[in-house]
Amino acid sequence: MAENGAAPPRVVDPKQGVDPRQGVDPKQGVDPRRELGARGEQAAAEYLAAQCGLVILDRNWRCREGELDIVSTDAAGRIYICEVKTRSGTGFGVPAEAVTKGKRKRIRRLAQLWCAARLTGWCEIQFDVISVLWRPGSDSPQLTYLPEAF
Repeated sequence: MAENGAAPPRVVDPKQGVDPRQGVDPKQGVDPRRELGARGEQAAAEYLAAQCGLVILDRNWRCREGELDIVSTDAAGRIYICEVKTRSGTGFGVPAEAVTKGKRKRIRRLAQLWCAARLTGWCEIQFDVISVLWRPGSDSPQLTYLPEAF
């Protein structure tokens, strides 16, 4: 905090025009990581609908404890909870490797909360992961669907 109690001014990298803490381009107001993630989730939802025949029930469902990326169902009524991880490269590993034990535990808890909020009866749930690798300059991503990932 500054002496007057105000937050210190943001420091912007003059070479990139990006706030290094936020990843936000102050000229455009867009966080490239969030934009990449949103594009990855859109591609994943389209894949689940077109290639797997699933009906998307919710995207980015939020509650106090977190967010579920995609919730879908099939003709038999099975619920699919899909975690989508998107990266622009593999320097930190493939995107699916970011779904850690703690993340899986949180997704299971969120699925319980989603069911309590949206369903009236019992249902079968499947937890999937879609790994999206969207390289810079590419028009289309590489998707890897991992059904029953956990």
